[in-house]
Amino acid sequence: MAVDELDTRILRLLIEQPRTSVREYARILGIARGTLQARIDRMERTGVITATGPVLSPAALGHPVLAFVHIEVTQGHLDEVGDALATVPEIIEAFSITGGGDLLTRVVARDNEHLEDVVQRLIRLPGVVRTRTEIALRERVPQRLLPLVESVGRASAGRPGSTG
Repeated sequence: MAVDELDTRILRLLIEQPRTSVREYARILGIARGTLQARIDRMERTGVITATGPVLSPAALGHPVLAFVHIEVTQGHLDEVGDALATVPEIIEAFSITGGGDLLTRVVARDNEHLEDVVQRLIRLPGVVRTRTEIALRERVPQRLLPLVESVGRASAGRPGSTG
């Protein structure tokens, strides 16, 4: 889906001021509330906006250790292992990947001992051949999308026929 300059402005507000009302967003943007709501609805429908809930901190929930666990899977068992990973609460993301391994997971833990327990649980899953764990020391760039949104918006504004 093409994101135009107005969509970019809307997304910036949603990111920077997530607790503001739709009415206030419309006032800030100088557009009708119905126009704003239609734009938001379209971006939700097309998958640009995928969630609206709060962003939680695993560290504040008592899980300050972050690790990336690469998992090598027996051929033909990727789906089964993926389903099993979904039952492990400490796995907060999992991706099929290319390169060294078949799956990459983001795992949180209370401490290193807890992390070892989680990794041992993963190793025991049917279809898991081996794991490789890397512990994150410090977050250097927090998860962010605003720079990408702005880049896409700028590229859209330069296209012929764009409204911006």
